[in-house]
Amino acid sequence: MNIPAPRQTSTYAVISLIAGILGWTLLPFLGSIGAIIFGHLARAEIRRSDGQLDGDGLAVAGLILGWISVALAILSVIAILVFILFFGGLAWFSALHS
Repeated sequence: MNIPAPRQTSTYAVISLIAGILGWTLLPFLGSIGAIIFGHLARAEIRRSDGQLDGDGLAVAGLILGWISVALAILSVIAILVFILFFGGLAWFSALHS
């Protein structure tokens, strides 16, 4: 009887998920960047392993957490800039017409 060897989980996939969680808790931007990098590395490693490695779901979860965190950070910076430009423009406009 030939029992197949258990598949190992990609270390990069685990690191990606942990970094993605850290990106939302202790290391806001740095953890998210790490989740994105290690998530892509894990998915490439899993594809190249010919079925020997598992953990694609972990890598995808890390990628999602990382990309959402980065997108929210970019959107918040844009919102702050729009806020400053809008009220700065109002102040300039009111000073111009007084």
